Amino acid sequence: MTKLKRNNPDELLIGLVSISDRASSGVYEDQGIPALRDWFGAALASPWQMETRLIPDERAQIERTLIELVDDAGCDLVLTTGGTGPARRDVTPEATLAIATKEMPGFGEQMRQISLKFVPTAILSRQVAVIRETAGHAALIMNLPGQPKSIRETLEGLKDADGKQVVPGIFAAVPYCIDLIGGPYVETNDAVCKAFRPKSAMRPK
Repeated sequence: MTKLKRNNPDELLIGLVSISDRASSGVYEDQGIPALRDWFGAALASPWQMETRLIPDERAQIERTLIELVDDAGCDLVLTTGGTGPARRDVTPEATLAIATKEMPGFGEQMRQISLKFVPTAILSRQVAVIRETAGHAALIMNLPGQPKSIRETLEGLKDADGKQVVPGIFAAVPYCIDLIGGPYVETNDAVCKAFRPKSAMRPK
């Protein structure tokens, strides 16, 4: 595919990949991509555009899709949903690690910590996050859960009845990570997810 055109220097280019044998064959409607599109619409305060894919649980195809979105399309951030459990067809983490330059284990650790607040079976999830670097470009790739509710909880974290953050979501660290790998300056809607940066990395308002 051709490279995505960045309409603004700070526009975030996002790749979304929903991985499911049944959804990709039309047995049921995919829920992961619509959930992520809605979440980014509420959470991001800076410009963004996305490229989406719906593919089966085939390791070679997952690897090709991730490489295409980073190397060819030029995405800064790629998120996958589905295929991270212990079932035989769940191969998303293996495909993600296979095309990675660096592993970012903190993201997967935090995803499981958040999910364990709700269900003990969260320990069965195998989500990973990685950096893929090519000549002059790098992207953060993260595996997310497949259910819309779990996707939102993982990205936003947990808040109490007064809206105070109890457990940080993983997206709070994403904008600064993208800064560090040479991507655009991403700003968030604090009411949904407050991005954290060291003071030295913040732009003046």
